[in-house]
Amino acid sequence: MIAIIDYGVGNLFSLCSSLRFIGADAVVTSKEDEIRTADKIILPGVGAFADAAEKLHSMHLDRLLCEEAARGKPLLGICLGMQLLFERSFEYGEHRGLGLLKGSVVPMKGVIPTELKIPHIGWNALHFTRKHPLFRYIKEEDCVYFVHSYFATDCADSVIATAEYGKELTAAVAYKNVMGCQFHPEKSGTVGLNILKAFCETERTR
Repeated sequence: MIAIIDYGVGNLFSLCSSLRFIGADAVVTSKEDEIRTADKIILPGVGAFADAAEKLHSMHLDRLLCEEAARGKPLLGICLGMQLLFERSFEYGEHRGLGLLKGSVVPMKGVIPTELKIPHIGWNALHFTRKHPLFRYIKEEDCVYFVHSYFATDCADSVIATAEYGKELTAAVAYKNVMGCQFHPEKSGTVGLNILKAFCETERTR
């Protein structure tokens, strides 16, 4: 069973529907017992980093997620959920993340060319930086759907794919059992479904 973390940030219906479409057993939950007994965890999220981090903390989910990740349980962060996996974000100040991955989340403004719109919204091709099982069913330059104004940096240890938007931006990360997609696989058609399928096949690390 896959636990989709419900902490009041984002519409989780499309993600849950996508997982069920590929035959996965998924539940939207914030209950500790369900999260602990789940085989895998997905941390979604849209909106502001500070608000999301505070909600995780107030619900004691930050500690729980770190504990489950430390046990080797596969964890996938999506969009803001991926950003929360890092040490810190500089979105309207400096805010602490879960610290499961090394790196920071910074604004695209001042980094990408001024003629490009922020937020970055739309389809972009993935460029693999190294081979990873999360991409076993897709190929180089397959396109996925992004909606974001911030991106992860100083995270060379975990980057597995980038996408070009005036600059090569971090698109996907993985370190041991902790993975993340800046894009929305649940909104990325067959490519996204195949990424979710690959995650569902991920084994617990020891």
